[in-house]
Amino acid sequence: MLRPFNNILPSVPASAYVDPSAQVIGDVVLGEHASVWMNAVIRGDVNSIRVGARSNVQDCAVLHGQRYLYSVTVGEMCTIGHNATVHGCVLEDEVLIGINSVVLNGAHIGTQSIIAAGAVIPERTVIPPRSLVAGVPGKVRRAITEEDIALIRTYGNNYLDYLKVYLSSNSTPSSIP
Repeated sequence: MLRPFNNILPSVPASAYVDPSAQVIGDVVLGEHASVWMNAVIRGDVNSIRVGARSNVQDCAVLHGQRYLYSVTVGEMCTIGHNATVHGCVLEDEVLIGINSVVLNGAHIGTQSIIAAGAVIPERTVIPPRSLVAGVPGKVRRAITEEDIALIRTYGNNYLDYLKVYLSSNSTPSSIP
């Protein structure tokens, strides 16, 4: 559901998909071919949220900022996993945020990085590009490999395929690969 806040309606291109159960509120701009899945919440009520082209926000994820301080910027071809919380931070391009991860205010995640499932990235943490981060608190465990980058792209491409199916006029649950 797209909802205005303070007379600002989210901007969603025709090539994007927002599931009817999702809540996209206020100052939110989605890029071309972005997708927002079941029960996700993108709450642009206290600060702006920008989601780049070909990025996906999976089921039950939450994107929110902090009033007057931290907006949310998600780069292109990012995957935000199920139940992840992305709060007042920046994700550069081709970042994978794992299931149940938390990225807090002022954090900056470098391009082609993976935040492992369940990791917590503390406030104002800067993660260099091409890093694999895991743990609570999240720490860089190693550099990303070419295989890891291929995995990031595979997840992103899977959601681009799902988007096509859901946007098609004849989509049914049984037609999803």
